[in-house]
Amino acid sequence: MHTTVSIPRSGFSFAQTRQYALPVAFALFGLVMGSWAGRIPALAEGVKISHSALSMVLLCGGLGALLSFPISSFLMGRFGARKSLFMSGLALLAVLVAIGKAPDVARLMMAVLLLGVTASVYDVAINSAATRREKQTGKSEMSRLHGISCGGGLVGATLGSLMASMKIAPAAHFLMLVGPLALLLCLAFVMIGPDEAVDKVEKKSFSLPRGPLALLGVLGFLGSMTEGSIADWSGVFLKQHFGASDGLAPLALSAFSVMMLLSRMVGDKLKMRFGAQRLVTLGSLVGACGLIFAVLAPSAHVALIGFAIAGLGLALLFPFVFSAAGAQGPMALAAVASMAYSGTLMGPPVIGAVAHFVGMQVAIAYLGGLALVIAFVASRTKLLK
Repeated sequence: MHTTVSIPRSGFSFAQTRQYALPVAFALFGLVMGSWAGRIPALAEGVKISHSALSMVLLCGGLGALLSFPISSFLMGRFGARKSLFMSGLALLAVLVAIGKAPDVARLMMAVLLLGVTASVYDVAINSAATRREKQTGKSEMSRLHGISCGGGLVGATLGSLMASMKIAPAAHFLMLVGPLALLLCLAFVMIGPDEAVDKVEKKSFSLPRGPLALLGVLGFLGSMTEGSIADWSGVFLKQHFGASDGLAPLALSAFSVMMLLSRMVGDKLKMRFGAQRLVTLGSLVGACGLIFAVLAPSAHVALIGFAIAGLGLALLFPFVFSAAGAQGPMALAAVASMAYSGTLMGPPVIGAVAHFVGMQVAIAYLGGLALVIAFVASRTKLLK
């Protein structure tokens, strides 16, 4: 009598690992950008530049992002999102090393320009892959993925602060980082698999969004203006208006970012219940209230609550705008993203000019006004479902 022995199948197949590919890709993006942001003071010190010259260096990043979208449209049309993600990811890691090794201002500016280009191409590719996944599964995932990227950014910035405290130069820090991150990128590329790749986009020339899509572009533009300005100026506001210490001032951005992360981790479930349009509209109103609260706060510690509320309210704008644009195709996503990055380019200098002429309090209140405009536009945007 023969006994058949059944061998239990492994409960974890390679196919199941594909669900982790996009979270890995988004986390990698956050880690790279957070690491770069965390070492900006050390990089500026390394090439001995003033604050005004540093603003020109940072402007190169925004300019690179703006110039990137014809490139991302070409790559997406030629190779699809999966290969575009891989190629731009490798280029992004190479540029990070180049930034760390830049010996003078001119070459640092060129490296940061390339950072803007490569980061933006990678950003479009991962968001295109995410919208394709949403179409396939019928589940909203974009908010969680953006939350994971936000978490990666916080880890990268914290790591940068730790490296700075240990007196490790940016070049050595970035070299230590790129090996493990390149491995993660390869892993994500393999796990996505050919069948998960985004369909190639139609091969037509790049243009700014038109018609109903233009409102998504306006939301991206205003959202990035607001978010980028809070990132650059919230700490300055606490320092100038309240006389906050160097240790307390950066906590404005920390409070904003942490609440944004928490909001994004539950955003997909909220979207299924309430819809993207209602969440972005009401969230922007909450964000406006938070910023006005910060302006009217009696102390720096109370103002932190306002920036936390702003992060909570504004968190879902980008995930849902990019999801709505991506549902119209990768070319539409690239067009909307181009408007968003132009807002990143224009926002901080505009707020700087407002602060110069009428003070930091009015500048932050102006951001609250922008959040109200976002709420109005979101309420009229039919593609935001």
